[in-house]
Amino acid sequence: MATDGEQLAADGDVTYASPAIGASADADAAAAVPAPRPDVAVVVHDGEPHELAPGEVLTFGRSALCTICLDVSDRGISRLAGSVQNESGAWWLWNRSSKRALTIVDELGIRSLVVPGRRIAIGGKLTVVVEGSVRRHALEVRADLSVVSVTGEAPQFEGDELPTAAAGEVLINALDRLALVSLFSGYLEPFPRYHPHPRSYADAAAMLGWPRTTLVKRIEHLRTRLTNAGFPNLVGEEALDHLAEWSLTTGVLTREDLQLIGR
Repeated sequence: MATDGEQLAADGDVTYASPAIGASADADAAAAVPAPRPDVAVVVHDGEPHELAPGEVLTFGRSALCTICLDVSDRGISRLAGSVQNESGAWWLWNRSSKRALTIVDELGIRSLVVPGRRIAIGGKLTVVVEGSVRRHALEVRADLSVVSVTGEAPQFEGDELPTAAAGEVLINALDRLALVSLFSGYLEPFPRYHPHPRSYADAAAMLGWPRTTLVKRIEHLRTRLTNAGFPNLVGEEALDHLAEWSLTTGVLTREDLQLIGR
């Protein structure tokens, strides 16, 4: 894979791209990413893996000059949308567009944005979603964060303050977990079924075959227990969004829990 950047005829949102390996056809689902070797990143699009060694650059976007050409005719995609490359011993995802954000979904199902001109370090596996005018495109990226050398210890604080509340302080039983996964399964589904929004109580209850009131009472009881244990932001209009984030970041819900609802 070539590392020399090529200038693309510009409309302001393109800086450089490595020569094309060939355009990839659209896929309804991104393939599983094989575990990379140390110092190697792997990017998969349309079932085709691309291995990157330090010093190599992978680019993706609308231009046929990109390593991964998403759709040459879709003007909703920047000609150079982004790149993956190694700098200072770490792998980075760059947003190379000047107009379009990239959506990142981590292993927990949490979504975030990389705004134009910014970059994030890649550690483990993530999904990069590129929104086009015609359809969305997904690239699965995996890199080993252990190649980055970090020295020093986290600062220790002494005092009489109460410890931070932890997930283990609130007991989550099997019915609680079933209720949670029915509401938040969209966060756990792979692309293109990934949908990072809570399902309605009515739809989630119908999936489980429960009365709506049964599901509502169970979730409200769980929210009350968590709030009493010191977890914030579990009341109000965005309470379910915060409950979803809590469930994912604490590991209460994982993708393996999709089997509870037959996925």
